[in-house]
Amino acid sequence: MSPAIQIPARFNGPPDSGNGGYSAGLLAEVLDVPAAEVTLRLPPPLERPLWIEERDAVTVALDGDDVVLEARPTALELDIPDPIALDDALLADAASAYRDRDVHPFPTCVVCGPDRDAGDGFRMFPGPLGEDCCATVFRPDASLADASGEVAPAAVWAALDCPSSGPVLDMSPGAAARRAPSVLARLAVRIDAPLHAGEDYVSVAWKLGEDGRKRSAGTALFTAGGDLVAVGRALWIELRR
Repeated sequence: MSPAIQIPARFNGPPDSGNGGYSAGLLAEVLDVPAAEVTLRLPPPLERPLWIEERDAVTVALDGDDVVLEARPTALELDIPDPIALDDALLADAASAYRDRDVHPFPTCVVCGPDRDAGDGFRMFPGPLGEDCCATVFRPDASLADASGEVAPAAVWAALDCPSSGPVLDMSPGAAARRAPSVLARLAVRIDAPLHAGEDYVSVAWKLGEDGRKRSAGTALFTAGGDLVAVGRALWIELRR
């Protein structure tokens, strides 16, 4: 086995498990490839070593004998919407249902949870932007970056994760009574340029498809000037009641 990865308690999604994007990004860093796809097999545990092993050309993260994450290189090609203005993304964020803790299924999520303070949580709240599209803003805190100010890849994965739920999940009042919560099942990411702490990045996510309890979305991050810096494809699965 290779050295382990470990998800700090700060980077939770649901209260007792790791944020899917952040967890996936930690394992993807091990591959050191232009684009990777990570499948979540179990809720990633917090503050516990996950040992890394190669199995039939797949890199897995293990909790004991249990496979938690599987990663492999991928070719990620998507039709990406045009970038939008930062002000439009801020307006969408301000109108987001994710800001309502009574609606949000996981209000302490490090990325999109309204109960997390600025500087601790990412405070990315995807809001509607036309049909089947959502937008928000990522302003990475210095705690997400190295000494040079470059944001850690796992934090970029996290910033691509939660906004992708916006165009495919029902966050309207009363949704929790109609449907079970959904969780990230798979995320593929390509980071095209480094992101830097303290700068504003526009997040855009769009619906790709739906099949029963499975819903897929594209997700992208742009500079405030409209340059693409990262792109992802996410698969969400509605939990069984």
